Order: sequence, then structure tokens, then C-alpha cells
Amino acid sequence: MRGVSSLVSRASPAIRNLSEEVTNPSKTHLQSPSNSKSPPPLHHKSTGNNSVSSSKGKSSFTSQLEHPNLSPVSNSRISLNKQKFYQKPIDHHYISQILCRKDWFLLLNHELKAKRISLDAQSVVSVLQNQENPLHPLRFYIWVSNINPLFAKNQTIRSVLGNGLYRKGPLLLSVELVQDIRDSGCRVTEDLVCVLIGSWGRLGLAKYCAEVFGQISYLGLNPTTRLYNAVIDALVKSNSLDLAYLKFQQMSADNCTPDRYTYNTLIHGVCKVGVVDEALRLVRQMEGLGYLPNVITYTMLVDGFCNAKKVDEAFKVFEKMKERNVHPNDATFRSLVNGVFRCVSPRKAFELLSRFVEREPILPKVACDTILHCLSSNSLSKEVAEFLRNTKEKRYLPDSSTFNISMTCLIKGLDLEEACDILDSFTERGLKLGFDTYHALVEVLYKGGRVAEGNWYLNQMLRDGLVCNVFSYNMVIDCFCKAKMMDRASETFGQMCQCGIVPNLVTFNTLICGYCKAGEVGKARELLEMLFKHSFQPDIFTFSSIIDGLCRVHQIEDAFDCFAEMMEWGVTPNAITYNILIRSLCIIGDVARSMKLLKKMQADGISPDVFSFNALIQSFCKMNKIEKAQKVLVTMLTLDLSPDNFTYSAFIKALCELGRFDEAKNLFFSMEANGCIPDAYTCNTFIDALIQSAQFEEAWEIVKKYEKRGIPLKPVPVL
Repeated sequence: MRGVSSLVSRASPAIRNLSEEVTNPSKTHLQSPSNSKSPPPLHHKSTGNNSVSSSKGKSSFTSQLEHPNLSPVSNSRISLNKQKFYQKPIDHHYISQILCRKDWFLLLNHELKAKRISLDAQSVVSVLQNQENPLHPLRFYIWVSNINPLFAKNQTIRSVLGNGLYRKGPLLLSVELVQDIRDSGCRVTEDLVCVLIGSWGRLGLAKYCAEVFGQISYLGLNPTTRLYNAVIDALVKSNSLDLAYLKFQQMSADNCTPDRYTYNTLIHGVCKVGVVDEALRLVRQMEGLGYLPNVITYTMLVDGFCNAKKVDEAFKVFEKMKERNVHPNDATFRSLVNGVFRCVSPRKAFELLSRFVEREPILPKVACDTILHCLSSNSLSKEVAEFLRNTKEKRYLPDSSTFNISMTCLIKGLDLEEACDILDSFTERGLKLGFDTYHALVEVLYKGGRVAEGNWYLNQMLRDGLVCNVFSYNMVIDCFCKAKMMDRASETFGQMCQCGIVPNLVTFNTLICGYCKAGEVGKARELLEMLFKHSFQPDIFTFSSIIDGLCRVHQIEDAFDCFAEMMEWGVTPNAITYNILIRSLCIIGDVARSMKLLKKMQADGISPDVFSFNALIQSFCKMNKIEKAQKVLVTMLTLDLSPDNFTYSAFIKALCELGRFDEAKNLFFSMEANGCIPDAYTCNTFIDALIQSAQFEEAWEIVKKYEKRGIPLKPVPVL
């Protein structure tokens, strides 16, 4: 073959027919297969373009600490004389243009009178969410609050405004802003100050929050418990507990009484840093004022005990909740499970939480879901299987997302038979698997030679309608290619075309790669012709696959012709392309040419990787040319590339064959010090060499050391 153009010269009628099916698809169904500096408060600064960046941190339980007595969002139903009426979309850009003007308040009133602005909670939220300048949503909030004071109390509207001020802000309460509000005929309200303080707290502007709060009298406001709660909450969120406690102690001087919200905020702050003794003191003080702890209080205590590494105390909080008839919510269970996994080893956490779940009269579903998530993220497949079997007896049914994550863990680390049994037992109860889980299972089954079982689950994917687009088909085709089932890959490609799903470049590349790895370069040529007919251009993946295929069938010169032509197509070869050719030249013993290719690779600006050098090192070692291999290794090390197990194995094997066992032994035991943990291949290579030289004691010591680490090694003959 000379170049890519010659690859497309011979195509079988069968694959040409597939090309026609893609062009004129028939509608047939798929068949089943067999903290920063705080700015000064109330300073003179223009409010038209505030965009000071600051670090943004996350806080937990904040959604539960909101006041519960705020209005819900109303949903407007639009109907007119039984005719469907579609509300005109909101022109957010037009509203932004109004809000940037000095006469914004008058213009908004004019638009409302002309009925070009509709005022319902959903529309207000939409406007607030689509403003870039943080001043604009604030102005709109002030205006709608003046039109309808209930909007100022709406929790959703306040939350959206707060989020906008956080993401686009900070928006500082400058003299100009205060004057702008007053010029519009409005005033700075308590609601507005609470929202602003909340956004500053999330942005870490603790001192600014405290300083503005100290000057609220200039705004015509008096300190209230609500304002104190807002500033204490903001200070806790910005990790300024000392300032929060200072404001807490000032409340009585302003005739303000702390409430449950105040205490919960402070408890949250101390629990975040694990100071649970102070949290318990605050709880007792709160109870002395007649405020009983609620589920939020107890949830924060659970989190606090876990942060303090006191797992037993965290479990005792649940007992206290039962005594006081306070029912844990989802956040309480999640705090416990995640906290326990943070405190102790994953297996110990599993043991403790399993006993906790068994003691519960009613199985807490969210706790079970979270346990499975944590076990799966730690790759504890045996524990996942055990937990699913035990909770199944209590009729636990995980949600689809949790089950898919769990099954992925089981497929990777458990016996396939057991994984399939667990899967079947839950799908029989109505659980639906996702595409990725089915795909992973089918792929493993095919690779393991269990074709009939793989077919059954693939059929189930089809019945559930999971294989329905070019992306899912590509993954199924790739599954067959990896399992070296190219007939099935081609069949699936045909079914895909018959269903009217047009293949993309990935489809062709996947098939070309599959055929090339199978050594069927002729089929790859035919697919390349189809690729051109569908107006696709070959990319780096296409060329690399074809070059690899040609090398596999020992057509090295054709591979180099293809390599030359890919650059004519404007496709720059990468390290993978070069590595294929270097490896192939080394296999046929042409090490000199592979060395020249390595130099060309570097001259072309392509950085070699460890695989580039390994091929050369292995070749020199096989020829017992240790010194030349060492020179290649030195070049590799100068490029800051670390040798891997294949590098070490090549040297160890060659040294042993030359009878240089002390050098081989020193090299083997230096691996870990150099950051490379010996794998089964390296260990077995060294053990084989030691056995062949009758050094059984040394071999046995290596077996004992690495089997403890779970590395499967070959047996050593009885001494």
C-alpha cells in the first residue's frame, strides 16, 4: 500500500451497501443481537460598575438556617376566555438598559403602566437571574418591593438576589448607592440590608459586615434581632467566630433577645471547627431561654462531633433525638454517614454504620443511599455486596443513581457471577439500570468470554431503549471491538444505519481501530472509503490506527508511507503515532532506525514519553547490550521521565540472564525508593530469574513480602 489513497481502493460490496443505507436509511427497528481586605463602609464610590473579586467559600446547613416564615413563590395561571394566552418573553437586555439609567425607577413605573412588565414571582426571579451588573438586580428588587411589599419577603426572590450579589459582587453600600435609593423615593429597608449582609458574608467580607452594621442608624434603622441574626450568620460564614461572638454579646445592650436562629448559627460555627463543648454550652443556654433544640441543632451537633473525631458521641445524638421525639431529616443522616467515613477507616465506618442501620426500626433510605455512595467511592465491592444483601431483607430499594454507582463498583471488584445475581435481584423489583452500568457489565462479560450473558444484558439495554443515538451505538461498537468480536461490531454498525442513525467520525475510527488491532487491514481500508464518502476527513486517531494495523501485519514500509501522507493531509503525528513505529521497528530488530525516528520525533517538537524509551531499552536488554540500554535510560531521565515497571523489568531480566544477580537485586529493591511500586509482572520476572538460578530463599522472601500487599505471584517450589 502506498498512502491513504490506496487504502480506499478495494471495498467489499457488503460494506458499500452499508454506506448506501446511511445515505438512504429505512425506518426499521434495531434488532436484538444474539479572606481578603475589607473595604471601608459607606464609602464614596460609584455604584454603576462594581465587580470586586473575592474568594468564595461554601458553607453547610445554610439552607436550613433560613427564616421559615417567608412567602412561597406564586405561580400565575394565565387564561383568557378559554383561549390559550402565551406571555411575551421577558426582554432582559431591555430591562438592563433601563436599570443602568439614572431615571430607572420612573422608567420601570412607565413600563409597568404600559403593561410591558408583568409582576409575578416567576418573572421577578427571571429578571434577577439575568443581570450581569450586581447593581441592576438590587435596583429591580427595590422597585418590585415598592410595588408589592410581599416580594421583599419572598424567600425565593431573596435567595436569587443573594446568589446574584454573591456571584457578581461584592456590591458595596456606598454613599452613592444610598442616595440613589433615596432619590427614587424609597429607603434602605431591613430586608435589603439583610440580603446585602448575607452576600458580604459569603464573600468573606467579615469586617465590612460588622462596620456597616455599626452604622445602620445612619440608614434610619434600629438594631433588631433579625439584623443581628443576619450579621452573626454572615460572620460565621466568613469564618470570623470571634466577631460573631462579639455581636452576640452586644445584643442585650441594644435590647435585642437572641432566638433559636441566633443560637443555631453560633452552634453551626463552633461545630464547623469541632469545638463541641462550646456547642453543648450554647444548647444548654438556649434551653434556659425556653428554646428547645430542633432537628437543625441536632444535625449540626452530629457534624460537630464527627469533626472532633468523636464518632460515639455522634451516634448518641440520635439517641437524644429519640428521647425528645425529634425526627432526623435527610441532612442529619447524611452528616452522620459522611462524618463517620471522615473519622475512621472505610471498613470500620461500614461496621459502625451497619450496626446503626440494623437498630433502626424503619430503614432510613437516605442513610443507606449515602453508605453505598461512600463504600463505592472507596472501591469496597465486598462491603457493597454485603450491605445490599442485608438491607434487601428489609425491603430497601436504592434509587437508580445510587444503584448504578454501586453496580459499577461491584463489576470492577467482585466476582461477575455474584455481581449479576445482585443486579438481577434488584432489577426484578423494578430498578432500572443506566446505560453506563449496562455497558460496563456487558464489556466485562464479553472480555471474559461469557458471550451468552453479555447478549442477555445487551438485549435488556435495547428493550429499555438505552441504545438510541450515535453516542450509545458508538459505545456498543467499541465494546465489541475491545472484545475482538468484529463481526458483531459490523452487525451493530449495520443495524445502526438501518435505524436511520447517521454514523460520525468516531464510529468509523472505532471500527477502523478494531479491525486494525485484529490484523484485518483490508476491512479497515473498506471503512476508510466509507469515511471519505460521508465527507469526513481522517484525523490523528484514524491515521494512528491504520499505521498500527499495518505494523501488526508486518507492512512496515506501507506504515511509513501512511505516516508521510498524514502530514500531507495536515495531520501532525503525536507521541502515540511515533511510539507505534518505534515499537514496531524494535520488534523486527531495526533498533538503529528506531533510534533515528526517536531523534526525528524530538526534532519535530514531539516530546517522547516513557513508552518511547521502553521499546528501545527492552530491545537492547534482549540483545544483552546493557550499557546501551543504560545510555537510553540516562537520556530518558534527563527529560524528567520516570522509569516504570516495564523499564525495571527489562533491566532486571537482562542482568539476571548475565548472572549479575546482585545488581538485579539492588535494582529491584531500589524501585520503591524511586517511586515505582513493583507490580505482579516485575515481581514474577525477578522470581523466575531467581528460581532458574536456584536462589529459592531470595525468591521466597519476595513472595512473602508482596503477597501481603495483595499482589498475585507465582508459587515457589518447595525448598
